[in-house]
Amino acid sequence: MISYRNIYLKIFFFATVIFIASSCAKESSRTTGWEYNNSKNGGFQVNTKYGEQPVGPGLKLVEGGTFTMGRTADNPMYDWDNIPRRVTVPSFYIDETEVANVDYVEYLYWLSRVFGTDYPEVYRKALPDTLVWREKLAYNEPLVETYFRHPAYRNYPVVGVSWVQANEYCLWRTDRVNEMLLIREGILDFDPDQRNENNFNTEAYLAGQYEGLVNKPLKDLNPSGTGERRAKLEDGIMVPKYRLPTEAEWEFAALGLVGNTVYERVVERRVYPWNGTIVRSDQKKYYGQFLANFKRGRGDYMGVAGSLNDGADLPAEVASYWPNDYGLYNMAGNVAEWVLDVYRPLTFEDMADYAPFRGNVFTTKVTDEEGFLAPKDSLGRIKYREVTTEESKDRFNYRSANQINYLDGDYQSTINPDWSSVPADSVNTTNMMYEYAKTSLVSDKSRVYKGGSWRDPAYYLSPATRRYLDQNLSTNYIGFRCAMGKVGGAYSTSKGK
Repeated sequence: MISYRNIYLKIFFFATVIFIASSCAKESSRTTGWEYNNSKNGGFQVNTKYGEQPVGPGLKLVEGGTFTMGRTADNPMYDWDNIPRRVTVPSFYIDETEVANVDYVEYLYWLSRVFGTDYPEVYRKALPDTLVWREKLAYNEPLVETYFRHPAYRNYPVVGVSWVQANEYCLWRTDRVNEMLLIREGILDFDPDQRNENNFNTEAYLAGQYEGLVNKPLKDLNPSGTGERRAKLEDGIMVPKYRLPTEAEWEFAALGLVGNTVYERVVERRVYPWNGTIVRSDQKKYYGQFLANFKRGRGDYMGVAGSLNDGADLPAEVASYWPNDYGLYNMAGNVAEWVLDVYRPLTFEDMADYAPFRGNVFTTKVTDEEGFLAPKDSLGRIKYREVTTEESKDRFNYRSANQINYLDGDYQSTINPDWSSVPADSVNTTNMMYEYAKTSLVSDKSRVYKGGSWRDPAYYLSPATRRYLDQNLSTNYIGFRCAMGKVGGAYSTSKGK
C-alpha cells in the first residue's frame, strides 16, 4: 500500500532543500555573469542585502508628489511674489519638530569639547544670539539669560540662530549620526578623545582621511588587499547629509496634502496645515481650541487668565498642539523656520517644476597637482572650491559655479539688449539687478523663512507665505528644522510598496 505520508514528507524535504539552496545562491552580474562578493574572481563587492535607507533619529518620511505651491489668500502687503504654480517635490525626510534648545546645547558642548582649547572661535561662532529677546520698550531681559539654557526651556525651539549657523548644525548632525551608525554596526568604537582635526567627519572617513578607533573592520574580498576595509558609500550603512529643507519641501510638508486627496485629486486646497479656514479645532472633544501658537490680535499673545487661547505667550514646546497628516508638529505658528532658498520676488516665474530651488553654487573637492584629494582642513573637513568656467565649458546643464542669479539677477536677465553681445566671462554677474541698499533690499544673502510664529497674526500661519532675512542675522521668532533627501524610490518599503 502506498504511504502518502512518506511521499508528502519527501516532497516537503526536497522543497526545503531547494528553497535553502536558492536562498543561499550568490548573485551575479546581469551584464557579465561574474559572481558578486567572490574573492576568487576579483572580489567585486555588492550589498545584495540592502533593504532601505537608514532613518536618522527624529525624522519623518514625507512622501512626495505634485501640488500647487504658492499663496492661498491675498497678501495684505501687496507683495506679488508668490503666484500659485504646480510643482513636484520628491520624497524626503524632515524633522518631526523644530530643533530644540537641548539639541543645540548638545551641539555646543561637542564643539567646546573638540575645538574649545585650540579653536575657541568655532564655539563662539556657533553661539545663538540671546540678545534677540531685548526690546526697547519691553522688559524681556530675563529671557536673555534663561530662555536658551534653563531646563524649563529645554524642549522649546532654539531661536537667535542665523541661517549660516543652522546649516553648520546640519553638517555636524550628519557626522554624529553616521558615527553612531558605524558604532552600532560594530565597525568603529566610541572615541571620547577626538580633538581638533582628529574628529569623525563623514566625508573624511569615506576618503580615508579619518581612521578612528576601529572595532571590527569590514571584510575586504579584494585578493590584492589586506583582507580588511572601512565602510564605503556602497555599503548603504550611513545616511545622506542633513540640511535645511528647500522652500518647496517645507511648504509641501506643512500642507500635509497626503490626507486631503482622493484619486489623485486635491479635493480642497488647504489654507493651513489642517482642513478648513479657521484656526480652531472643530473636533467635538477639543472644540474651539487653537491649533497653533500665534498672536490673535494686538496685545493678545495667549488669551485671558483662566481661559488661555493657545496656551503660550512665547514659543511653546516643540511637540505642542496637534501634528499634521505627516506627523509634523508646529508647521504653523510657534516659530517661523529657515529654509535653504535664496529669496527672489519672481521665483514663481523662473523656478523648475521638479524639486524647485534657487541657491545653487556648484563646488568640487580640492585636489593637489597630481589630482589626489587634498588633506582635510584644521577642523577635519574635506576642502571644497567652486567649479571654474573652464571646467564647465563643455557642459550643457550649467556653465559656471554660481547659479544664484540665473534668470533673475545676472546679465542675461536684464532688459538692456547691449548685454547680449558681451562675453559672459567679462561681466560681473553678481547682483546685476539686485543692488542691495541702492535699488533693492534683496541680495544673494537674502534667505527665505517660512511659516508664522508666536508673534505673528494668523495670516502667516499659512505655509504658502514667504518672507526673507539676511543669512547672517537672527531673531527671537525664527528657528529651524532639518531635512534629508530620500535615496531610492519614492515609497518606503516598510509600507509594503
